Parts: sequence; structure tokens; C-alpha cells
Amino acid sequence: MKTVIVHRYRVVFEHESDGGYSVHCPSLKGCHSQGDTYEEALESIREAILGWLEVARDYGDPIPPSDVLDETLVEVAA
Repeated sequence: MKTVIVHRYRVVFEHESDGGYSVHCPSLKGCHSQGDTYEEALESIREAILGWLEVARDYGDPIPPSDVLDETLVEVAA
């Protein structure tokens, strides 16, 4: 039976000026994607992360540990 390891990485979404979203994973250097909607961008970054991890494994590079312990959105009024 194959062992499956679940990784959790923080991703950062940014609105693009022409619409849509760009998204990147700070823990995985060069792992970026985009999508016209939030959902598309989320699916695209999942695919990009899977690809990044696959290439790292193929080349014997270390896999960064999961970096999410807890995350909270904080709103402030200025």
C-alpha cells in the first residue's frame, strides 16, 4: 500500500488590475499561478503545488515542511 503524505502550504491571492487573481506559495520558490475566479486560481495553485512537489521528488530535492499552523484574517479600520 502506498503511503500518502498530506502537505499544507500557505498561498497568497492578489487581485489583478485587469480582473482575476494571481496566487503564489511562498514556501515553494517559483510556485505561482492564476485564475479568472478565486476558485480557478485555487485549483490552479493546487495543480502547481503538486507539480512542484513531483519535480522536487524526481530530482531528490528536499520537500519543505508544511508551514501552516494557524491563520486568521484580521480586519482593521483606518
